[in-house]
Amino acid sequence: MVKTLRECIKEAQDKKVAIGHFNISNTEGFWGVFRAAQSLSVPVIIGVSEGERDFIGVRQVASLVKSTREEFDYPIYLNADHTYSFDRVKEAIDAGFDSVIFDGAKLSFEENVKMTKQCVEYARNCGRDVLLEGELGFIGTSSKILDEIPEGVMLDESSLTDSVKAKEFVELTGVDMLAPAIGNFHGMLRGGVDPKLNIERTKAISESTRVPLVLHGGSGNSEDDFKQSIANGVCIVHINTEIRVAYKKGLMLGLSENPDEVAPYKFLKPAVKAVQDVVTTKLKLFNNL
Repeated sequence: MVKTLRECIKEAQDKKVAIGHFNISNTEGFWGVFRAAQSLSVPVIIGVSEGERDFIGVRQVASLVKSTREEFDYPIYLNADHTYSFDRVKEAIDAGFDSVIFDGAKLSFEENVKMTKQCVEYARNCGRDVLLEGELGFIGTSSKILDEIPEGVMLDESSLTDSVKAKEFVELTGVDMLAPAIGNFHGMLRGGVDPKLNIERTKAISESTRVPLVLHGGSGNSEDDFKQSIANGVCIVHINTEIRVAYKKGLMLGLSENPDEVAPYKFLKPAVKAVQDVVTTKLKLFNNL
């Protein structure tokens, strides 16, 4: 019997490790992520943003993850990443997702609480154990290569998620997990290394809220930042941009090495392998392997 996502997160907390969360847009990305996790025998979360799940299909990606979990008896789960409306949260829950994040980071604190609480209540009454994640603190919205820190993202201490406000947010909404702004942001700077995370703030938020923390925008963060944030309350780490970059490079390699090949399953193999390699490296780091 496969453990629930809630059980896997609790186990990660106890072990001071983190579950890797990797976004996909198609089945090639899916198999790259799954094979990496399977080779290491660690749980993994598949993430799909609103745009990604529109492309691959909401119910279709839910069926893909569920059928793989059942066929391989494996702890692989599905998260509706950054969801901006109650209707789309409801859509994902009704389709069978294991967790959903309602992203109200751009809203006022009061409106964010109101909307997040509505989503939590729907998850609690859906008949399944669906985890609901809230977000407090703006970290940008797009997973891509950046020339500079995204507009609206401020990395000074006064702009990061406040631990007292975070505690209030969790108590008012009842969320299972929290995505804070701790110096992280979506996307990855062109140089490949993002500014350091604020570990002291991470620790303070973890201690005040007492819920698992989720690190979004992990592409570009250093190994030391990952290790320290995981040691101080982060239980899930999101990676997307690095996978997209690897996928594109692998695809270009497959096409250039086989210019006359027209069978997608042949020229796409290097793209799958590229995703698998990135995910394997991250999972080893997150799980202290």
